[in-house]
Amino acid sequence: MSRKRIRGDGRMSADMGTDPSEAPSIPDSILLPEEVLLQILSLVPAGDLIRRCSLVCALWRDVINSPTLWKIKCHNMGYISKDCQRTPKDWKQFCYLSSKKRNLLKNPCGMDGLKHWNFEQNGRNKWKIEDLPAEDGQELPDKDDTKYFVTSFWPCKKSQLINLKEMGYGEKLMDLVQPDIVIRDWFAATRYLACRYILVQLLSEKKETIMEFYPEAKIIKQWCDRRWHQMTHTFSNYGPGVRYVYFQHGGQERKLWSAWCEIQVTNSSVTIEPEDLRT
Repeated sequence: MSRKRIRGDGRMSADMGTDPSEAPSIPDSILLPEEVLLQILSLVPAGDLIRRCSLVCALWRDVINSPTLWKIKCHNMGYISKDCQRTPKDWKQFCYLSSKKRNLLKNPCGMDGLKHWNFEQNGRNKWKIEDLPAEDGQELPDKDDTKYFVTSFWPCKKSQLINLKEMGYGEKLMDLVQPDIVIRDWFAATRYLACRYILVQLLSEKKETIMEFYPEAKIIKQWCDRRWHQMTHTFSNYGPGVRYVYFQHGGQERKLWSAWCEIQVTNSSVTIEPEDLRT
């Protein structure tokens, strides 16, 4: 990489083509080589780079908009794994979305009791929380998950409404980039015949449905092995206007036994994700 000299105020030095009359007289002690500025900026959080540092001057803006800076950040943060089959189409966009990626659902495993969930159906014995592994059941692949929700034998459904803007995903990002919205849900059943439901909707500002995922109810046969299964769905190319994500799941036991011996759910997630580099 060429060793361009950059002044502390962000201006390129006069000997690199800037009009000397426009460049202030600054001691050589605070001149920065380009690679040094890149390394310094690569340590700044992605959001601060875009919202604050890019406003400092034209040179900083150009450096921040360059793929080189974001490529350095992606490798430093471990966003590029050995499984990647290609490079991102847009390094800046990929790094920014990777840095913001997190589960937008609150209390997905019941660690905070029943907080943050809206119980739309809470039949008979109601929802409850139990510890993993369940009786005669199996552990989840993620050993950090230690609890799960279990439905009653009457219909039980719970939901959350995610405000994307409040979560840091602004209108411009959602309308122009339209990043993938990925839904994941772990579920299992007890030894009895049970039925599992899930509904996920992408909603407009007026709460009108733009796109939804509403598969047929999953019937889990009686005397199953109680193994945990993961459901995954990805929303892509959903168009402009998405402002909310509505997530609902639940289930019931089909033989109406009076107990909590029905559908078990845990570790549900809604994430906004960068492009998948594994394909």
